[in-house]
Amino acid sequence: MSKPIAIPAVSVTYAQDGTSTKPNALGMRLMQERAYQKRGEQYLLIKSPPASGKSRALMFIALDKLANQKLKQAIVVVPEKSIGASFHDEPLSQFGFWADWHVEPRWNLCDAPGGDNGGKVNAVKKFLASEDKILVCTHATFRFAVDQFGIEAFDDRLIAVDEFHHVSANPDNKLGDHIRQLMSQGKTHLIAMTGSYFRGDAIAVLNPEDESKFDTVTYTYYEQLNGYQYLKQLDIGYYFYAGSYTDTIMQVLNPNEKTILHIPNVNSRESTKDKIREVEHIIEELGEWQGTDPQTGFQLVKTADGTLLKIADIVDDDPSKRDKVAAALKDPAQKHNREHVDIIIALGMAKEGFDWIWCEHALTIGYRSSLTEIVQIIGRATRDAPGKTRARFTNLIAEPDASEAAVTEAVNDTLKAIAASLLMEQVLAPRFEFKPKHPNNQPTPGFDYGEGGYNPGQCNVGINPETGQIQLEIKGLAEPKSQEAERICREDLTELITAFVQDKPTIERGLFDEELVPEELTQVRMGKIVKEKFPNLEVEDQEAVRQHAIAALNLVQQAKRTMNEAGGTYNINLGDGSGDGSGDGSGDSSGDSNNVAKNTALIDGVRQFALSVTELDMDLIDRINPFGEAYAILAKSMSEERLKQVAAVIAAKRTSLTPEESKALAVRALNFKKERGRLPSANSPDAWEKRMAEGAAAFVRFKDEGRYE
Repeated sequence: MSKPIAIPAVSVTYAQDGTSTKPNALGMRLMQERAYQKRGEQYLLIKSPPASGKSRALMFIALDKLANQKLKQAIVVVPEKSIGASFHDEPLSQFGFWADWHVEPRWNLCDAPGGDNGGKVNAVKKFLASEDKILVCTHATFRFAVDQFGIEAFDDRLIAVDEFHHVSANPDNKLGDHIRQLMSQGKTHLIAMTGSYFRGDAIAVLNPEDESKFDTVTYTYYEQLNGYQYLKQLDIGYYFYAGSYTDTIMQVLNPNEKTILHIPNVNSRESTKDKIREVEHIIEELGEWQGTDPQTGFQLVKTADGTLLKIADIVDDDPSKRDKVAAALKDPAQKHNREHVDIIIALGMAKEGFDWIWCEHALTIGYRSSLTEIVQIIGRATRDAPGKTRARFTNLIAEPDASEAAVTEAVNDTLKAIAASLLMEQVLAPRFEFKPKHPNNQPTPGFDYGEGGYNPGQCNVGINPETGQIQLEIKGLAEPKSQEAERICREDLTELITAFVQDKPTIERGLFDEELVPEELTQVRMGKIVKEKFPNLEVEDQEAVRQHAIAALNLVQQAKRTMNEAGGTYNINLGDGSGDGSGDGSGDSSGDSNNVAKNTALIDGVRQFALSVTELDMDLIDRINPFGEAYAILAKSMSEERLKQVAAVIAAKRTSLTPEESKALAVRALNFKKERGRLPSANSPDAWEKRMAEGAAAFVRFKDEGRYE
């Protein structure tokens, strides 16, 4: 049996200051209060992590729109029936609000039997003609209803779309098309809510012109987790293993942790192709089967130390079994009972919208279909609960094997896991505020600039203890000019970084192209992504946004690298804490001093990196390969043979400059000439200058060939 080998992992410790869970006089938590302040907007987009209270935020806003904004009705649409439970009645007035949330039972169509079409669509028609105020249905039922009754039927109503990342700018996306029609009609209010404002297929959720009509409420993972009362530490780890995962799983599955275990999709490399037997094997590994609880349908298993585990199996396709188990998991009377169930084994369920506050460990076998799904699964473990101080996400991935026919698929899974790791490092970090370095800069009130305070003679790094925000001065940084560009730099950098790390040519070259000039990624590829996502921005603002996104990505990576080299703890592995992927999977933290170090490690790493260079300027940041640290850890985690194999697969796909890339390089070459009074030289010892010269020459050649007509 091989031990699983860790690849880039992150562990972040938070302050437990209680701000994100403490209600105000109206019974609103911080995120909900922030959203409620914008209740008058016609189009509102709420970007907030799982478990941050988006459902209740909608209730507050919807009730105000119905009572004070002259809207006739509110329709809440959710991706699947189980999520409809999040919008059951809530006695909001008990906590200070001026009204209660009440849905007549017949209008919560997620609780009704039958499919999404047919009778449920007729129910929507009856609701629209009624005097009742609130209806809850699935995305599918809403799509069918719009098809049948037309856009006009929803005039003067609020449509609230939960899990808004199901919408796509792709014309073939039916829900997205209906949203665009509603906005074109202009008589409907829209609230869009999502914990991950990006899609796994990298297609934009909304077209830029539609997105610009939304007012945005952004609440970050850092704000959410830092403000919890109980949960203090979140660990994320990715592991390679060889052989069968069923032989490895007990090295990362701790029976003493409340766990949601997702077995692999039957079509994935990790699957044994017999999902029922996989569940049986996991149960056998955990202990001795004692029977089935007649009330809940949970499997009862006695471990070696005599503990009786209650295991919910929602993989079994037998409706009589799975429906009983699913009903037991949703029993509202057991929501606050930690001992109700110990482990949930699932395949396609228990992800988006699934609410089990006691989950401490989300263990997933095999790479999932998208980054969106990964974020949703992680969200199952990040709910705050009494006595729950630590949560973790573990992803077991089959190591690429030269004997596999699908070696390319294996390599793709590896790249996707690294991309997910990079993304989660970004979303878990505090928000950055970048400032151009000028001689007349002054310290910003509320920021701590470390020992010695603010120094006018250097690029300073400060942290706001109240918000966790990191302020960094960078020489040569372009400032956004328009309000929209300022908003993007303040709120939307994560979406840009997501698109960047999901771009296969980008991550392939960043990890395995030995001839890579980093600026080809940081300037050209990221520049292309910014231009495509925000085509209406002026060129100067597009460049400012690009610089801010690359600075955010590279500074987190350099902070991680600095702390790792210094023996710090920003990036630690799960398991027994030894960092080799072994151990019993409990991963207990030891020592308060270690926790304190982790809580300040990111800011310490950023500060150390800034002080380690003569001058922190944008050119230096652009010269950093964003994937360099991920590769360094990957090289330690994979055997040399496996690493060469992965590199060979990617090298075989490498191509010369495309016309599009050449054009982007030619634009950079023109900017170079404006700044320095000469064109880039093909003989320059500077690799980036040489690459710009090659790109400009290729651009001329392609232009002469008529490739740009």
